[in-house]
Amino acid sequence: MNASERGKVLLTGGSGFIASHVLDALLDDGFEVIVSARSDEKGQRIIGSVQPSQQKKTSYVVVKDIARDGIFDAVFQSDPPIKYVVHTASPYYLGAQDPVKEFLDPAIKGTTGLLKSIKEHAPGVKRVVITSSSAAILNPDSHAKVYDETCWAPTTWEDGMDPKQAYKASKVLSERAAWAFIEEERPNFDLATINNTYTFGPIQRNLPSLDALNTSNHRIRDMVQGKMKDALAPTAPVFTFVDVRDVALAHVRALTVPRAGGNRFYVVGGHFSNKRIADIIRSRYPQLSASLPPAELDDDLPGDVYGFDNRKTREVLGLEYRGLEESVVDTVDSILKLGQGL
Repeated sequence: MNASERGKVLLTGGSGFIASHVLDALLDDGFEVIVSARSDEKGQRIIGSVQPSQQKKTSYVVVKDIARDGIFDAVFQSDPPIKYVVHTASPYYLGAQDPVKEFLDPAIKGTTGLLKSIKEHAPGVKRVVITSSSAAILNPDSHAKVYDETCWAPTTWEDGMDPKQAYKASKVLSERAAWAFIEEERPNFDLATINNTYTFGPIQRNLPSLDALNTSNHRIRDMVQGKMKDALAPTAPVFTFVDVRDVALAHVRALTVPRAGGNRFYVVGGHFSNKRIADIIRSRYPQLSASLPPAELDDDLPGDVYGFDNRKTREVLGLEYRGLEESVVDTVDSILKLGQGL
């Protein structure tokens, strides 16, 4: 099946960590992809990172401010028309100064504005997949014994005024807004969300430097660079991980599996701790031992750590998850390659 038969996908937030792997997975599955980027420079970098044989199926559009009304309207006037949408664009970084401007508006208005544009200008779109987060599921203040897709974090708008809670609030409120849109507007498309937990895995090819690394991978980078050699940072509050390649596959399957529509998917591969990551690096990269935390440090993974139920992702999406060691090793390899051995 060629790309024109598979259909065209709009992938928002194309320069992001997860989006870069979703792009690879979509192209490998035969889709034509148009990615949104915040500048021509980022768009060109994305296209340049794609395998040469796939570049003819890849294009980009500049979307500078996803929170602006109607910003996506013109995107849906493409020919051939867009058939699917994967929405990954959402801010995730540390040190917010203005929670509303930096997190809540881009996440909530960006999501609802996109859905409105699809309804009004893209009658051919049949499914939208949104990258949500386990932040919209977990309640670190009072963990459930076992989490699944029925769980919702109790975070409110007021909580989001605290810069430390802004990201979590943005994910909870934007996902709730998306489901409310589907229920109230009854559009021509259905919706699925990917609620992935801390996401490790190979860094994206379009990354300009290790300073721009995705937040979840910071702990692995910092260990490799010796920033934790004297003290191991605490793992809490999240003790679950997933590999980015499994997250990417989840997005593609959520687009293509008919019964995936109308569902949340809690995408989680297993438990982890920073101690276990350090031990894997020490075992597989003895040349890095001097940069790592002392081996005798205690493991802070609680004995009664919360559980997770990912059966829906296995049964509906057919996911088979990578283990922690494979994910960490492939992440370290990619970090060393970009950092030229450090």
